Amino acid sequence: MTMTVAARVIATARSVVRSSRLPLLSQSSSQKSHSHTLLIRQMSSEAQSIATRLHSSGLLRSQGLIGGKWIDAYDGKTIKVHNPANGEVITNVPLMGKKETDDAISSAYDAFKSWSKLTAADRSNRLRKWYELLMAHKEEIGQLITLEQGKPLKEAVGETNYGASFIEFFSEEAKRVYGDIIQPTIADRRILVLKQPVGVVGVITPWNFPLAMITRKVGPALACGCTVVIKPSELTPLTALAAADLSLQAGIPPGVVNVVMGDAPAIGDAILASSQVRKITFTGSTAVGKKLMAGAAGTVKRVSFELGGNAPCIIFDDADVDVAVKGAIAAKFRNSGQTCVCANRILVQEGIYEKFTNAFSKAVQNLQVGDGFGEGVAQGPLINEAAVQKVEKFLQDATTKGAKVLLGGKRHRLGMTFFEPTVLADVNSDMLVSREEVFGPVAPLLPFKTEEEAIALANDTNAGLAAYIFTNNIQRSWRVTEALEYGMVGVNEGLISTEVAPFGGVKQSGLGREGSKYGMDEYLELKYVCLGNMDRP
Repeated sequence: MTMTVAARVIATARSVVRSSRLPLLSQSSSQKSHSHTLLIRQMSSEAQSIATRLHSSGLLRSQGLIGGKWIDAYDGKTIKVHNPANGEVITNVPLMGKKETDDAISSAYDAFKSWSKLTAADRSNRLRKWYELLMAHKEEIGQLITLEQGKPLKEAVGETNYGASFIEFFSEEAKRVYGDIIQPTIADRRILVLKQPVGVVGVITPWNFPLAMITRKVGPALACGCTVVIKPSELTPLTALAAADLSLQAGIPPGVVNVVMGDAPAIGDAILASSQVRKITFTGSTAVGKKLMAGAAGTVKRVSFELGGNAPCIIFDDADVDVAVKGAIAAKFRNSGQTCVCANRILVQEGIYEKFTNAFSKAVQNLQVGDGFGEGVAQGPLINEAAVQKVEKFLQDATTKGAKVLLGGKRHRLGMTFFEPTVLADVNSDMLVSREEVFGPVAPLLPFKTEEEAIALANDTNAGLAAYIFTNNIQRSWRVTEALEYGMVGVNEGLISTEVAPFGGVKQSGLGREGSKYGMDEYLELKYVCLGNMDRP
C-alpha cells in the first residue's frame, strides 16, 4: 500500500483527525466521547488493514533469525508488540534469552570465517542489492515503522530512505579499506599495516528509529567483513526483522545477520559474557551505556556508543526569525521530540526573545497531532505510557519552579499516549527540563543576554551530542561552533543527520562515530607486519 492509498483509506476519518488542532468548547462531553471513540475505531481499522497487507507481503515477521532460520523462543514464550496509536496488539514475537543469544553468537562466529574472506567487491555487491531491496519496499517498511513506532508515515518513509542510505554508502566504502606501508628504520626490514575486521559484533538498538539505528551500525560492520547479532528494542522489533529478511534475499549468507529479541537483560548479559563477540555497538540512554561499558571490560571488547543528549538550540539577535523558527521546529518536534539530537533547550537572546517566541508558538500551534497514517499529521503518539509520565513529571517540575506554559502542557484529547505540542517560557537551568532529556514534544525557552552566557549555558551539561545555532554573523558562527562542547553542530539548520558525515558525541554522549568514512574505523583492527632479513638473496 502506498502513502496515497493509505491516505484514501482513512479519508472518512480525516475531518476528525484535523480537528485535533482545534478547541472543542462547543461540544458536550457526550459529543467529545463519541468523536473520540469514532476516531479510535477508524484508526484501529486502518492499522489492522495495513498489518494484514504487510503480513501478506511477507515483511511482517514474528520470529527471530538465527543462522538463516526463522525460529521461536526455545520455551515458546512470546511478548506482544503494540501499536502506540491505539494500544492494539500488532503481533507476538519470541521472548528470547540467553540460550537463543548464545546460538546466534555461535552462528555469527561460524559465518565470520567465510564472510570475512569474501572479496570486498563481493560484499559490496551484496550490500548494494540489500539497499535496492530496501528502497523497493520503502513504502511497506515505512508503514511498518509507523505501525509499531507511531511516527507520521511521511517521517517513517523518510527514515527508510535515510536508513537505506547507510547500506548504499557502506556498500561503496567496502572497496575503500586501505592499509599502509611505512618506511623502516632498519634497511633490511619492510613495515606494513593491514586493516582487518573486528569479528562478531553485538548490535543493540533503540525504538525511536527502528531501521536507521540498525543500518547505521550493520552497514559498516558487514562492509568491513564482520558479522552481527542484532538486539532491537522489544517495543519495535518488526522493522528489524523485515530488514533482516531482505538481507537474506539480497544474498547475504545465513549467519551473517542474526536477530534476537525479548529479555533485554538476559540477551545483553550473553553478548557481554561471550568471548566470541569482539565488539558492542549501542544507541540508547547514557545509564545503560555505562552498564554496557562496565560489562564489556570483562572480555575487553571494543565499544562504540551513541548515548543521550541535551541539545541546546541558540537563537541570536541577528538570526533570521523565519529560518530559526523552521529550524527549531524541525530540531524539536521531529518524531514527537523522541530523538537523541532533539533541541532540548532553546536559548533565545533577549533582543529577539518576544518576536521569536510569538512566531515559534504560532508555528507549534499549527502542528497536527494524530495517528501516523493520517494525512497532514505532523506528530504521532509517544512510544508508551512511561514516556508520557516522564513528560508530565518534567512539566510539573518546571511549572512548580516558575515556568509558564504558553501552549499545550497536557495529554491530547485523542487519549492513549498522544501529547499536546508544548511551549514553555521563563525556563531556567535549575529545572529538570533543562538538565535532562525530556524525550517528548516540549520546547523550553530560556532567555540569555550575551554570547558568552549562551555558550556557558549550552555547555553546562554532561551531554555533548548535538547543538544548533542560528545567526547571520559568520564570525560568530565560527566562534560559537568552536566553543560548544558537542560532537555535532548545526548552523542555521535543524536537520543535520546524513550518511556522509560522522555522527557522534563527546563527554557522556558516547564514544566513536557512525556514518561517513570514519564509521568504518569502528569495525576494523590494525595489524602491524614486520618483514625482516629482506636483504638476503
